[in-house]
Amino acid sequence: MGLLDRLRSESGPKVAFLGIDGVPYSLLENHFDEFENLAAIAADGAAGAIDSIVPPESSACWPALTTGVNPGKTGVYGFQDRETGTYDTYVPMGRDVQARRLWNRVQAADRESVVMNVPVTFPPEREPDRMVSGFLSPGLDDAAYPDEFQSFLGQRDYRIDVDARLGHEDDKTAFLEDAYETLDRRFEAFQDVITGGGWDLFFGVFMTTDRVNHFLFGDYDRDGQYRAEFLEFYRTLDTYIGRLRDALPDDTTLVVASDHGFTTQEYEVNMNAWLNQAGYLSYRTDDPDELDDIADETQAYSLIPGRIYINREGREPRGSVADGDYERIRDALATALTELTGPDGTPVVADVVRKEDAFRGPHVDIAPDLVAIPAHGFDLKAGFHTDSPVFDTGPRNGMHSFKNTSLFVDNPEVTIGEADLYDIAPTILSLLEVEYDRGEFDGTSLI
Repeated sequence: MGLLDRLRSESGPKVAFLGIDGVPYSLLENHFDEFENLAAIAADGAAGAIDSIVPPESSACWPALTTGVNPGKTGVYGFQDRETGTYDTYVPMGRDVQARRLWNRVQAADRESVVMNVPVTFPPEREPDRMVSGFLSPGLDDAAYPDEFQSFLGQRDYRIDVDARLGHEDDKTAFLEDAYETLDRRFEAFQDVITGGGWDLFFGVFMTTDRVNHFLFGDYDRDGQYRAEFLEFYRTLDTYIGRLRDALPDDTTLVVASDHGFTTQEYEVNMNAWLNQAGYLSYRTDDPDELDDIADETQAYSLIPGRIYINREGREPRGSVADGDYERIRDALATALTELTGPDGTPVVADVVRKEDAFRGPHVDIAPDLVAIPAHGFDLKAGFHTDSPVFDTGPRNGMHSFKNTSLFVDNPEVTIGEADLYDIAPTILSLLEVEYDRGEFDGTSLI
């Protein structure tokens, strides 16, 4: 260990976390011969497939991963949540996360943290020493703190996200160019921050993997037009992870993880169109476009992904389902969901999770009553339009999955086993030797 590394290690061991949004473990494991750096982490430490959370949506997953607790405690259930006592909805942002983040615990222990590009962190917090928000941030000018860090990133042409609209084109050339540009700038900034020191916890996320998977995973899985380009993108990612690993101080443990898995998408399923056809939902206008347009007699409605809410008396403003009918309606919906089949005759829903089986905490008042976990191939959507078909196709050929989430820890003392997303936060704290109360987490340390 050199002098610089000895100086850095005075505050204790360090952890560098690299998020690879939406990367399924099987994709990496099946190509360890090509992804040599991730294969080396697996060989030297521990690696495996873990479970995500319910629901496996990035906006809910990253708050859960970074706090170690379920949405009933974070208060974030998806890309769109509903206000208590109204039909108003909102897009959760960083301040809507009600549980204590991992980096807040690190700072409270008089240690330093740098947080880069984590989804659902806008606006940037003032407590990490340096922070740039991720997915859903409006732009770098407002997303980075302090000003010096914003300047640092601006000088490197740092990019927060890919232009996903490019993925809607049949020709994916421009989309891939944009994805590489974003990936390259992200890597360069990560490398400069890591080698510059001044951190005990580095927490950075590559979001571009999720974008590429949404538009190209089907090509990979079905030997399609862009399979070679898909794998080349991942070879580049693996190279970058290897270079970042090599740049770490000797006293640092590298953790690489995704927030959910991925699989091929065959159909988009509009759950509100299905609820309408099944007689559970109707509208009070001929041209609905939002939740507030549902009719008074509606018994259930859906928000993405696969979240089903009973239109309950006393909870919703125009609730129609009395307390005495709640369980009957919910049971009937759960049964109907398990019996729903797609155009190819296969089941649409792999599992139906009841509210009380997935969510605990002070924010269960906005929790869905049921969550449908889709079978592979069926991506559950939730627009409020009368002309939407139940089954449709679109430009995306990849979708999220609950299982097959990736976890790599460059430490042979770690045992992954039957781990899930909630185990990552306490594991990182254990690696950092930051004290915590086990009862504060829904997961447990893997070390």
